[in-house]
Amino acid sequence: MKQALYIDCCIRGRQSRTRKLAEAFFAALPKTWKVTTVNLMLEDLRPLSGEFFAGREALLQAGKTDDSRFDRARQLAAADLVVIAAPFWDMSFPSLLKIYIENVSVEGITFRSTEKGLKGLCTAERCVFLTTRGAAYAPGDPMEQAMPYLQAIRVFFGFGELDCVAADGLDLDGADVEALVADACTRAAALAQTL
Repeated sequence: MKQALYIDCCIRGRQSRTRKLAEAFFAALPKTWKVTTVNLMLEDLRPLSGEFFAGREALLQAGKTDDSRFDRARQLAAADLVVIAAPFWDMSFPSLLKIYIENVSVEGITFRSTEKGLKGLCTAERCVFLTTRGAAYAPGDPMEQAMPYLQAIRVFFGFGELDCVAADGLDLDGADVEALVADACTRAAALAQTL
């Protein structure tokens, strides 16, 4: 059975519009996928600093990548599909997602340094980003930094394609929020059915 890793960064919980996209996606995902959820709001996520960072560095220098501290990195590296659900916040996404990415960026597990540069070690052939945004952003808009960041992370970790399904313009005056979210849910479900 193929392994799908769902990284849930839907900060508003049940009220999250982004979570609706994720629910539509996973309802349509073929049953050949085993889905494991990492709910970032329930994780003990800490930025890499101070003693927490020093402890990590000591483990890595000792070659102890089998330590339980790196379980999430191994989980990410082994996934066949990675699905990230996070709203658009402050030009990208909530800081919890960035902290998660920092913690799973582990030399020897999710990437490796080589003579030619960094090489991703993750096996996921696809990464899907599900998001909702208050405004509307055209591809390449400098005010939208989530996709450029995730494109770089895709290369860094060695993922295959990165797909994005976004519900845009939800907070604009006169927006039909229900219709916009429903359309994005339809697109999310259609993408899931292709996997």
